[in-house]
Amino acid sequence: MTDERPAAGPTEPAAQPPTAPAGPPEKRPWIERLGLAIVALVMAALFAIVAVAAGAGGEWILASMSAVGALMTIAVAAVTVIRG
Repeated sequence: MTDERPAAGPTEPAAQPPTAPAGPPEKRPWIERLGLAIVALVMAALFAIVAVAAGAGGEWILASMSAVGALMTIAVAAVTVIRG
């Protein structure tokens, strides 16, 4: 009886890592930036609603976490519009 198992190891060539494009990336179009900012502002409004509801219910840690989330999301919306 002979041992005719295939040799261990990869049978396909290793994939090459992707290369970075030359030059700075393109900016997003204004309509896309505004759309992303609107989505971020809607999410910030939802965070703010949770913050108010949690504060009214006495859950101050949850209220503060939600308020910080709302502020951070508003900052992301601003950066999206400004930097593109």
